[in-house]
Amino acid sequence: MGVATQFAKSSSNADLIESVDLAFLPDSLITQCRSLIESYHEVHGYACLPEILWKSRLGPFIEQHSELRQFLRKASTTRSAKKANDGFVRIAKTILALEILASSFAGWGALYPDASEAARAILKAATHSAHMPLLEFYLYPPKYISSAAIATLAPPTTRHASQAELYGASKPELVGERQALSTRPFRQRRAPSHDHHSLSVTTSKAEVHAVSIDGPRE
Repeated sequence: MGVATQFAKSSSNADLIESVDLAFLPDSLITQCRSLIESYHEVHGYACLPEILWKSRLGPFIEQHSELRQFLRKASTTRSAKKANDGFVRIAKTILALEILASSFAGWGALYPDASEAARAILKAATHSAHMPLLEFYLYPPKYISSAAIATLAPPTTRHASQAELYGASKPELVGERQALSTRPFRQRRAPSHDHHSLSVTTSKAEVHAVSIDGPRE
């Protein structure tokens, strides 16, 4: 029985959220999420990461899920800053991957439809909201967005023909996405500049609200 089916048939999601296996998350997506998050915090520092998670109201989900709770406990009790940072990055990359799949950002949901359905079910049950806080934070910072940041989350280039057809059928509506998928590999993000001419703006702040855990709009 799939994850989405389990949530649909369950009368109490609390136990399912605690024990749900997140092994369905694609390794390639997890790796790219980690790269994006680390690139951001290498510039802005890691001290803000716990605050980002809690201000995004993800605390209850993190504390409820057994694996994420374990990462949190280790990150909060270790005396090693490196291990603490790694623990919070593990939490963030997992949730960001769920949000990307649930929203079918950059066509990931079309490539992994079962995983996308599972991610939507988990987020709906865990957060009771259509809000995608980490997707918005790391990919739609206020007043600027890096197309290279989107490019780093492009799905694997080696896809079967059927997967390519699925991607086309998903009709992603994020402005500049097609251009972003063909850009050069992601480089470390620079801090926002006060010179608006140096910013690469491809998507407006308002457009992030088009992305929800209900999937891409038809």
